[in-house]
Amino acid sequence: MKVNEIKSMDGKSLDDKMAELKKELVKINAQVAIGTIPKSPGHVRQVKKAIAKILTIQNINQKKAQEKPKEVRKKHG
Repeated sequence: MKVNEIKSMDGKSLDDKMAELKKELVKINAQVAIGTIPKSPGHVRQVKKAIAKILTIQNINQKKAQEKPKEVRKKHG
């Protein structure tokens, strides 16, 4: 999943995608715990990275929403 794709998503779809990725990660971790070998072990890393990207974008969006516009000081003179 690319960053541009994540940035273009709205809040609801980001939450849905996050839930989907977390379920997938739980499923993969369960397979590993049982002792079966996942079909593609590299997929775990991709899922974790996608979750991290979504969290990062959500945090950035949250900080932008909380920022107050800085006051512009006028020079007296």
